[in-house]
Amino acid sequence: MSNPKAEEGMTAGIDEPPRTSKAMLEVSGLTKSFGGKPALRELSFSVREGEVFGLLGHNGAGKSTALGIILGMVEPDEGAARIAGVSVQKNRALALRNAGAIFESPAFYEYMSGWENLRVLMSYSGGFDEGEARRVVEEVALTDRIHSKVSAYSHGMRQRLALAQALLPEPKVLLLDEPTDGLDPEGIKWFRDFILKLRRDRGLTVLFNSHLLSEVEQMCDRVAIIREGELVYEGSLAGIAEERVMLEIEVEPYERAREMFRALKGVEEGNRVIFPMGTDPSLVARRLVEAGMELRKLNPVQRSLEDVYLEVTGWQGAGGSGS
Repeated sequence: MSNPKAEEGMTAGIDEPPRTSKAMLEVSGLTKSFGGKPALRELSFSVREGEVFGLLGHNGAGKSTALGIILGMVEPDEGAARIAGVSVQKNRALALRNAGAIFESPAFYEYMSGWENLRVLMSYSGGFDEGEARRVVEEVALTDRIHSKVSAYSHGMRQRLALAQALLPEPKVLLLDEPTDGLDPEGIKWFRDFILKLRRDRGLTVLFNSHLLSEVEQMCDRVAIIREGELVYEGSLAGIAEERVMLEIEVEPYERAREMFRALKGVEEGNRVIFPMGTDPSLVARRLVEAGMELRKLNPVQRSLEDVYLEVTGWQGAGGSGS
């Protein structure tokens, strides 16, 4: 499959982001190897202001390496990352003033309360504003337990504490590495609604890495998919279903129907036939019936993010696709 360029349109809906071309996060030509093994190969993408952007790929695809470079924790062999126009590699401290992050498994002092953790962790990066901290703690619905020891926190409470820490610097860009991993359905929904509310109320820009494709589909405006360190897809979720026409067809005799599919530039994919964008399903049905074939079923199938992911990552079956 060819690598489509990012589309100008964004997902329409209640939480539609501002129409802007201003890039808040830019990744340009990132290349990185570990022990001679390539982890990233000239990776480039950008995230616009007010956009929720999904970063997808299988285990070992290079997502964590890319996030590590964006946060200045990993030095690239080539390329650069910029946050709000500031190079992370040239001026990490200034660039990261504009960013908050939940990266890998958040680490806290178990013997301290959530409040004490926030106080200590924020002191590392410039100071602790108690009034702002109280506001953020209330925002993430952790007020009742903020003075309890972290050792008594559930996984969901730890994630909310991590989110409070990420939001305290009042960032313009939020970087989220598998933030809903391990959460129950209620926790996942709360997190999704909260992130979309942040975007709506603050215009926050979000880079969201997750293996839960259904969550990405509900949250993100655009996605980038990485395979073996290379960008294999970048595009708008609004345009995924429109890139081609997918039909589930049952017809007899099927061998004769195959000739007609080919004539209409259709390609078989299991029990589905993929036609070029703009193909009218009624035209396919009419051609089959006029040729004297028995048409038992012809249903349009909406193309999903999962369809695109499996196509561009080359997933073939056993083993699954991972994160």
